[in-house]
Amino acid sequence: MAKNADRKTIVVEQIGSPIRRPGIQRATLIGLGLNKMHKRRTLIDSPQVRGMVAKIHHLVRIVDDEAGK
Repeated sequence: MAKNADRKTIVVEQIGSPIRRPGIQRATLIGLGLNKMHKRRTLIDSPQVRGMVAKIHHLVRIVDDEAGK
């Protein structure tokens, strides 16, 4: 029902290209729903997502959307 409404979210933006990167890093990008430069995804802030972002920290960044509101 309203379980997801009260969960924290993060916005992740792809800032690096997966060209000439190991296959596991490409798969992690796809797992986060990213596949093109500057694409953004809003994801639930969980330890699993944070771990995926940490593995490819050089290819993505966490966007601070609160500044724009």
